[in-house]
Amino acid sequence: MGGEAKVTMIPKSFDEETATAAASVNIWKYVFGFTDAAVVKCAVDLGIPRVIRSNGGDSIRLSQLSSALGCGQDQSAALRRIMRFLAQRGFFTYASRDPVDPEYSMTPLSRLLLEDDPHSMARFILLEAHPTMLGPWQNLARHVLDGTPPFVVANGEDVWLRATGDREFGRLVDDAMACDARIVVPAIAHGCPNLFQGIGSVVDVGGGNGITMSMIVKAFPPVKGINFDLPHVVADAPSWEGVEHVGGDMFKEVPKADAAFLMWVLHDWSDDDCIHILRKCKDAIPRDGGGKVVIVEGVMEEEGEEAQDELSGVRLSLDMVMMAHTKAGRERTRKEWESVITQAGFSRIHITAIAAVQSVIEVFP
Repeated sequence: MGGEAKVTMIPKSFDEETATAAASVNIWKYVFGFTDAAVVKCAVDLGIPRVIRSNGGDSIRLSQLSSALGCGQDQSAALRRIMRFLAQRGFFTYASRDPVDPEYSMTPLSRLLLEDDPHSMARFILLEAHPTMLGPWQNLARHVLDGTPPFVVANGEDVWLRATGDREFGRLVDDAMACDARIVVPAIAHGCPNLFQGIGSVVDVGGGNGITMSMIVKAFPPVKGINFDLPHVVADAPSWEGVEHVGGDMFKEVPKADAAFLMWVLHDWSDDDCIHILRKCKDAIPRDGGGKVVIVEGVMEEEGEEAQDELSGVRLSLDMVMMAHTKAGRERTRKEWESVITQAGFSRIHITAIAAVQSVIEVFP
């Protein structure tokens, strides 16, 4: 949900004149920073990567692309400017720099814009660029001053009510979370292969349409899965082999299982709400040993700590996304997670970093 701006680092040994010169370059990244997301969304809306692939390979000439997209007679120049921008950003390469009819080739980055790619982020990009999600960013300053939720100011209701009332938007939210699940669940299986060893059943709390749990049961046989979410959410969920859909309210009761699983759920809520949810999860798992709660969330560095990996900037951006799009959600540091988890009554915590924005946090009664 948010990218990392590239900033020219200024060594401390540089004098003030050099630092000022570097700042005068860096500031433009923030003046026009929105253009990256807007132009990438344009590529997804037009289906440029799909058209290139359907051309019979990984390359296409501008004239072919323009014709396939149905560009107007005078609009090939606009398309060429879009492609030039995307090539500079690494989404495409020039296979031929013919001054009249250049040829462009796909890259690993542009393949992530193909909706049927296993690691596609196309729907996630469309969600974050949706007008419903863009409006709240205009209200961050007000939130800092008086705590008013930016999303509510922009849309008149919170994101969950909007997703319920606008099913097209709700499906886009589900699709975006599925993009993340297709990346994170394999990373969990690789980084924590024994995560559900000895566990017979797992309930995915706030599991949406069930795709995450469908991947969990495939990655960790013979686990049986329960996909738990609000009744209207699971009513529209497709059937998944090995997954039972259960409707309810996680603030009231969580279905019984050997383990509870929460992925990108707790970061939507305040500390008090997280404590309440975790206590309900604790009530749902066995107390006599073997039960646990698995939390899959980002773990931010403490202020002043060095970045732990290349995704640290993404976690910082995601924290701002939580501020803009939820009432009290936030990303948390290790100390902040430990505080919430301990207050919920858990006695032991184990955190494993995986190849994803999130880490795996195992907590035990």
